[in-house]
Amino acid sequence: MRILTIILFVSALTAVTVRAGELRAPLPAPLSLEQAKQKLLDSRPDFPVLNLKQSMIPGYFEIVTKGGTTLYMSQDGNHFFAGDLYFIEPDGFVNATEKARTDFRRDLLRSLDEAEMVIFAPRPELTKATITVFTDIDCGYCRKLHKEVPELNRLGIAVRYLAYPRAGIGSVSYHKAVSAWCSDNPQIALTQAKAGKEIEKKTCANPVAAQYAMGADFGVTGTPAVIYEDGTLQAGYLPAAELARRLGIN
Repeated sequence: MRILTIILFVSALTAVTVRAGELRAPLPAPLSLEQAKQKLLDSRPDFPVLNLKQSMIPGYFEIVTKGGTTLYMSQDGNHFFAGDLYFIEPDGFVNATEKARTDFRRDLLRSLDEAEMVIFAPRPELTKATITVFTDIDCGYCRKLHKEVPELNRLGIAVRYLAYPRAGIGSVSYHKAVSAWCSDNPQIALTQAKAGKEIEKKTCANPVAAQYAMGADFGVTGTPAVIYEDGTLQAGYLPAAELARRLGIN
């Protein structure tokens, strides 16, 4: 009786399996990158796609959005999920998603025009590293960092400023940034403004609004936001000596 029961169970299971196989629809064909992007935009025209590429997860695309969020979308375009992808290595977990973000920021850095920045740098032959900083003139820790710019320059670190008035376009901080960037001497004007001094109100064709918008591409959520040359984002203030150590400068 026990043997018969087992045979009947296996027969029933086989029948169910066959029926399921007969009813299973073929998998949808994978979309191209352009088709995947278009499907997102058809569903949400305002979807803030910055970059879309093949993912390290088989069967998924990797999507980077404004603000730095990374999504993984099935290649049939039917679903996505948000989160970080970790690889389990013998010596620990490796965050592959953060590595992708870093690579993206590094490539974005290379596209920037230094002519639109306010730069404080040592002589070229003395420069050992460069940091790019999204800054707000009225941010307390931005002002604290700026006081250490002479020490950073002494250590061989160039500081390239991008404007990021946290209160938004049209705010008091925004207009201060415009005045500094439009000044005949932006370095002096920015230093005075960060010291709480009044600077001459000026306007001109300027990159302040564009740089503020660009902050979202880098994943900036506050200031100061320091971007290292390799694309690493450091959120917040660090003393000059510690920043130099992180850059491998003694």
